[in-house]
Amino acid sequence: MPDMTQLALYFATALVLAITPGPGIFYVAARTLGGGRVEGVASSFGTGLGGVVHVLAGSLGVSAIVLASAELFTALKLIGAAYLIWIGLRTFLSARRDTSTGLKGGPAALPIGPRRAFREGVLVEALNPKTAAFFLAFVPQFVDPTEGHVALQFVVLGLVSVALNTLADIVVAFAASRIRESAAARPVLIRRLREASGAAMIALGIGLVLAKRPAN
Repeated sequence: MPDMTQLALYFATALVLAITPGPGIFYVAARTLGGGRVEGVASSFGTGLGGVVHVLAGSLGVSAIVLASAELFTALKLIGAAYLIWIGLRTFLSARRDTSTGLKGGPAALPIGPRRAFREGVLVEALNPKTAAFFLAFVPQFVDPTEGHVALQFVVLGLVSVALNTLADIVVAFAASRIRESAAARPVLIRRLREASGAAMIALGIGLVLAKRPAN
């Protein structure tokens, strides 16, 4: 494993990247605003498991194969982008529909539940090839080949990054939950926040469509 100085640098860099807004954070925020803290935390663990998929795939070389193949990278990119845009559209449209129904005194739409929030969180993260590119470009810089067990080092460092990402998502879930509770009497504000989260996911999905395969 790297020395303490390298580990500290890795931890600091991974922490900065963890708090940088991305598909996972926006999905967790949207899910929390729509269904509450339980769904937000469930989706956080879902995105965490999606990150673990990339770590294990990277350690086995699967991610490298995908990134080396233009066809496989494009396929994964388009599937991930389509799913992210669909989630964003659903979030945006349901925010308007739920608020409109509530203002008219009708029944509000039921939350999707923590299990579905968890599953969708896994897919949001696992179908993002940019996450695979991140792990293959970032983590190997801190792997020490002279220490041996390169795959194990990759997994350990990758899991540290996933843990930080998950922690950041949980913090977002709690923060969004507090906003949701304090704005309970202001449905228009909740609608706008959910619409913003949905729009951000749509924009990230479009950005993913335009993403280029990393150079070898």
